[in-house]
Amino acid sequence: MFFKKKTFSEDNLDSVIKACIDNNGQAQRTLIKLFLGYSKSVCSRYSSNDQELEEIINDGFLKIFTNLPKYDVSQPFKAWVRTIMVNTAIDYYRSNKKYQLHIAIDEVEVPDFDDDIISQLSTEEIMGLVRKLSPMYRMVFMLYVVEGYKHKEIAEKLGIQEGTSKSNLQDARIKLQEMIRVHYPHLFDIYAVRKNKFNEN
Repeated sequence: MFFKKKTFSEDNLDSVIKACIDNNGQAQRTLIKLFLGYSKSVCSRYSSNDQELEEIINDGFLKIFTNLPKYDVSQPFKAWVRTIMVNTAIDYYRSNKKYQLHIAIDEVEVPDFDDDIISQLSTEEIMGLVRKLSPMYRMVFMLYVVEGYKHKEIAEKLGIQEGTSKSNLQDARIKLQEMIRVHYPHLFDIYAVRKNKFNEN
């Protein structure tokens, strides 16, 4: 019995990509293995549960393999994967109409809050709280705070008004503050003491 000779090197990403473009199933499995962990870390920020996470990742890899022939090799592949996964998460959000019920409201006042409080939390703790946000709040928060999109860009991507993006971000921050106050009350105690000392001076 003869086995088909491997036409790529697992240690050479360029050769893996080329083999994937040639529809090499073994190469496709290798590419998934190489970037599955990273893709999970990106997509988990946009999903409410493990089922949504799996659906987004599966759709994302399908788009990766479909668009590989268009990949510009002069660009970092990891960044390209991230872009596809984020866009896939956005598509997933938009396909679920129940997530798009928020109406733009006037600017709301954000409660007195020190960003230093958030800096006291680990990335895992912050992401754990962000995942508890409603999909509409989480999506805008992640696109604005983590991905660096402007509200106009977010509005275009999500098919909403720019004002809706702004109000969703404000609401997301308020919700995060409320959750931090519940789960990490000691941080607010420290902030209150610091604020009182500042006001006394």
